[in-house]
Amino acid sequence: MKIAVEGCCHGQLDAIYSRIEQLERQNGYQVDLVLICGDFQAMRTQADLSCMAVPQKYLAMGDFPKYYTGEKVAPILTLIIGGNHEASNYMWELYHGGFLAPNMYYLGAAGVVQFNGVRIAGLSGIYKYHDYRIGHYETLPYDHGSMRSIYHVRQFDVQRMLQLSPVDICLSHDWPQYIERHGDFNNLMRRKPHFRSDAETGKLGSPPLLEVLKKVRPARWFSGHMHVKFEATYKHEGQGGPGPSSTAASSSSSAPAKEANPDEIQIDFDDEDEAPIAPELAASSSDPTPPASESRPGASETKFLALDKCLPKKDFLEVVDFPAPLTTDPPKFTFDTEWLGVVRATHQWFSRDKRQQSLPSDNVLRPLIEENIRWVKENVGESKDITEVQAFTMTSPGPDPAFRGNRFPQPTSYTNPQTVAFCEMLGIPNNVN
Repeated sequence: MKIAVEGCCHGQLDAIYSRIEQLERQNGYQVDLVLICGDFQAMRTQADLSCMAVPQKYLAMGDFPKYYTGEKVAPILTLIIGGNHEASNYMWELYHGGFLAPNMYYLGAAGVVQFNGVRIAGLSGIYKYHDYRIGHYETLPYDHGSMRSIYHVRQFDVQRMLQLSPVDICLSHDWPQYIERHGDFNNLMRRKPHFRSDAETGKLGSPPLLEVLKKVRPARWFSGHMHVKFEATYKHEGQGGPGPSSTAASSSSSAPAKEANPDEIQIDFDDEDEAPIAPELAASSSDPTPPASESRPGASETKFLALDKCLPKKDFLEVVDFPAPLTTDPPKFTFDTEWLGVVRATHQWFSRDKRQQSLPSDNVLRPLIEENIRWVKENVGESKDITEVQAFTMTSPGPDPAFRGNRFPQPTSYTNPQTVAFCEMLGIPNNVN
């Protein structure tokens, strides 16, 4: 199976699909699936721009409206996670996941799906310690603070991910903490010298993502956010790791630092002041949540790949081969039974205010998850086709061609039928919208 992985989209869908088509033509293969690692920017109408945290001069509709309104259709199924520059109001409508447009599926704040039997997990947003333990309190209209906190990763969603058995592929926007030490560190620092201070203090990546990496042990991990292509190999415990990759320790590359591109928009990092990492998350040996069960076997090593954003002459896209257990045509795109069980079991702790209760201890939570996995198997069925439950529906109208100016109205809050259908499938209340 061939998967096209893209770093940061920034609304440049036409260029991404054009590049994929070019590679297919040049190499004589067919891409089966596209993965986009955040900053997707699913703007439906000008009002959505008021919910994206970027400087005013960078607010732009991008290509997405054409795909939302049906003027264009994604030529390949595209799976998406959120970053820190998004139409966060629209993505919130689909907190549990759903189609942003035909053939474009958002994995939600956290989610797992299967494509021809390959388990693909995703965690949206970026890590900020001061919002990590709060609930999903944000509601329209967003203020300066909630417009940013809404895309900050929450412990509740990470704890859900940590209940999973191993997955095949994991997507995130920012990088797992310390992953730069498992690749060519010296070369990375030459190309991005401003990374050094964060790398030396453990702030370059996300501590919760490191815990997810260690627990779900995927074969591949793909990220964006940092606007640079970077590869690493994380060897899991019992496999000669974790520890710095030999390329990090022995690199003698003399690649010069790249000059800044004057046409590149430098907006990918959060514009809030950085604060120290919470002490209990700083050490890689400290888990943010207890594991759901004893260690399960997974990949002996995880191949990590971060990619740039979609601009000319940037390494923003790569096609990778991945073995698929199934070879059905058309491919099977299904819910993940274990993930549905985790969501159903933990929904009672889902908070819509700032107070967020931590999930209970393993001896309480694990039997509850197993009970709910059985419920899913009996009442939903295993490998349930996603399109049997969720179908794309326009909620907001498309862009207003008569709109002028740069004072964007606040959007309307919509109840998304896909979220309603997901909750009805699991027999849980819709606390999202």
